[in-house]
Amino acid sequence: MHELGILSAMVKTIEVVAREEKLQRIEKIVLQVGELSGAVPSYLESCYPAAVYKTFLQDTRLELEIVPGIARCNQCGEEFNAVACDLQCPACGSRALTALSGRELVIKEIEGC
Repeated sequence: MHELGILSAMVKTIEVVAREEKLQRIEKIVLQVGELSGAVPSYLESCYPAAVYKTFLQDTRLELEIVPGIARCNQCGEEFNAVACDLQCPACGSRALTALSGRELVIKEIEGC
């Protein structure tokens, strides 16, 4: 489960940002998680308490925004949700795809004071 490693790196990044911005407390963190990123949102949520345990972020709330995995078919040009279509073009059946969105794993927002 690499989600714990992802969250541990996120904690370090946010602690640096909080120090630089002189934040005394962080209440909420918003992560954008793409459907094609390889990270499993439910695992991120379940690992979050362990990742922030005894850190500056221990009492923060995690919010996830799921970014749809949109792809373009390299054969016919059709754009579609690749996850919903099982990574296969619904128009021509090709699996030769280019991801347009959904590979993100981004700290979108840090809410604090």
